[in-house]
Order: sequence, then structure tokens, then C-alpha cells
Amino acid sequence: MKDKIVLITGASGGIGAVMTKQFADIGSAIIIHYNSNRNGAEKLLTEIPDNNHMIVGGDLGDSNIVKNIVDSVIEKYGRIDVLINNAGTAIKHPIENVDYEAWQKSWNATIQTNLIGPANLTYLTAKEMVKMGGGKVINISSRGAFRGEPSQPAYGASKAGLNAMGQSLAVALAPKKVYIYTIAPGFVETAMARPYMKGDFKKDVMSQSPLGRVAKPEEIAKTAVFLASEGTDFLTGCIIDVNGASYLRS
Repeated sequence: MKDKIVLITGASGGIGAVMTKQFADIGSAIIIHYNSNRNGAEKLLTEIPDNNHMIVGGDLGDSNIVKNIVDSVIEKYGRIDVLINNAGTAIKHPIENVDYEAWQKSWNATIQTNLIGPANLTYLTAKEMVKMGGGKVINISSRGAFRGEPSQPAYGASKAGLNAMGQSLAVALAPKKVYIYTIAPGFVETAMARPYMKGDFKKDVMSQSPLGRVAKPEEIAKTAVFLASEGTDFLTGCIIDVNGASYLRS
């Protein structure tokens, strides 16, 4: 992965920041994307080995911003070797408790960020990868795509859509040597999950895995580094569950 150009969305914190550090440690040049946390992105830049990295910002739900990001990366580096669609949002909107307006707002915001944004970014990036002879796209999904998300159904639906998109594009792009992979974590020990890690709910979450814990962000990042490395072409179209056997699919 030395000198590979790696674009990571939602990289200013959580899983994205840890992935940035792991890829940077092995010599990749990272495009650190953030939505609103510019300070987090700048701080992260000071914590990784210097290798001509780049910071880009903006709401991935905006198709014009997505295009501007890809254009700016291509202008600077001339290529993108790996795209990691990590950015996402989770908005609680239980059907029994929200009004119609809030329901629509939650669905629109979630689908735009978690599915339409990655779809547009993948489209533009894959076009560039085809020109350069290949590349890899790694989508960060969720076990919620399989087991359901009762209090945030748009999140579960968006991640199921991300899985299906990845599988569809894996078939479409394999002849062009563009390979698509999906990682489906369960709960991960990040700031986003911290509010849930309290009291009885924490006990319930911990007990869901026979390992008696949730995933560490480093475990998700290592999986991404593996998929981005040489020798994983035949895994294209895969969905890798990194959830400690907390949800087993048939």
C-alpha cells in the first residue's frame, strides 16, 4: 500500500480516523474527508506520517460537492487507488413516536448521506479507476442491514442498499479490474456508540457477542487494509461481518 492514494470519507473521527492512521503508517497518501469537523481533520493530519496527504470537506449528500472532491483529488494526484465509503449518519425516528414531517426528514437525510453520497462518489471514482487500469472500493456497512433497526429504519435500509450496490457494482466493474468490498460491523467502540454504552443497555450490547465485548475501531481498520492490499481481487462482491458473531447470517 506504499504510495497508494486512498480517499477515506468521514475520516475526522471514529473508525475513519483509525483507518487513516493505519493506511498512513504503511505509506499511503490519504485524502481525509470531513463533513463539519474540520478541526478533527486538521488534528489528525498532525498525527500521521507526512506523505503528501490532503484534507477535503463537505456534505456528501450534495452531488456537486462530491464531484468537486473527486475533481480536486484527481487534479492533485492524478488518480485514486482506493475509495473507502465510511461516512454515515444515524438518526432515531421510531415509527410510533415521530410525526410525518420528522419521518420524511430522517429518511431523506439518512438515504442521502449513507447511500446516495457513496453511490455518487463510487460512480465518479470508479470512472477514474477504469482509466488507470483498476482500483478498489470498500464500503462500511452495518449488521443492521441484516437484522433490522427498529428505532432508525432508514439507517438499516440505507446500509442494506449499500450492500446491494456493492454487490451489483462488483459484477459490473470486475472486467475493468475495479473491485468492490463491504465490511459490516456491529457495535464499535467509538464516540458515536458511547451514548449507548451505559447501564443495562451496555450489558445487553456486550452480551450479544460470545466475546463479551464490542469491536475496536482498529479491527475494522485492519480489515479495510487487508481488503485494499494485493491478492484480494477474488473477494470482490464480498460482505465481511466484523461483529464478533453477534449476528450470524444464513
